[in-house]
Amino acid sequence: MTPTFAYRGNVASFNPSKHVLSIMFHRGAEIPGEHPRLEGDGRLVRTMRFGDLDQLEAGRADLEAAIRAWCDWKADPSKPG
Repeated sequence: MTPTFAYRGNVASFNPSKHVLSIMFHRGAEIPGEHPRLEGDGRLVRTMRFGDLDQLEAGRADLEAAIRAWCDWKADPSKPG
């Protein structure tokens, strides 16, 4: 079991390992906007991966932008999803 973060649905799950921090966005393909650090080509799931704290800090703004886009999308009842 991994920690899962939710806001009006599951946003992301935190999957740490010894070598990589992986954050799986359950419906990452649907998050509005451009999020180049979200990787994957499946129907819904996208992942952000960080190899160390320096990479995490470098990608912090991208991670925050994806989460804010999710929250903005889900907070607006006029938007589908």
